[in-house]
Amino acid sequence: MTTILIVEDNEMNRDMLGRRLKRRGFEIALAVDGRDGVDAASNLKPDLILMDMSLPVMDGWAATRELKGQPDTAGIPIIALTAHAMIGDKEKALDAGCDDYDTKPIELDRLLSKIGNLLEPADDR
Repeated sequence: MTTILIVEDNEMNRDMLGRRLKRRGFEIALAVDGRDGVDAASNLKPDLILMDMSLPVMDGWAATRELKGQPDTAGIPIIALTAHAMIGDKEKALDAGCDDYDTKPIELDRLLSKIGNLLEPADDR
């Protein structure tokens, strides 16, 4: 089963997104801040990470840079999630190492498409 780690500090967002993805057949792991997300990713080695960028303790940009800098987590695809869809945010997330970017509120079909693209075997892309 494909495991997705959701790193999100807002309980309602975490719960809603987790339930919607579980109904689509994904196994879900949760983290509530950037440090917790780095630790969870290092321990669990999920197939994909959904990373809120505005997080307490360690923001999503720093957490992504740390994960992409570690050999055991560098290959895990990360999709940045942010409510702050300002000019330059997408580039900032991609520069930090995120593999894709999406905005809140989450449009599930769009997010599922991005997840599917990142989870395809490289030779199928």
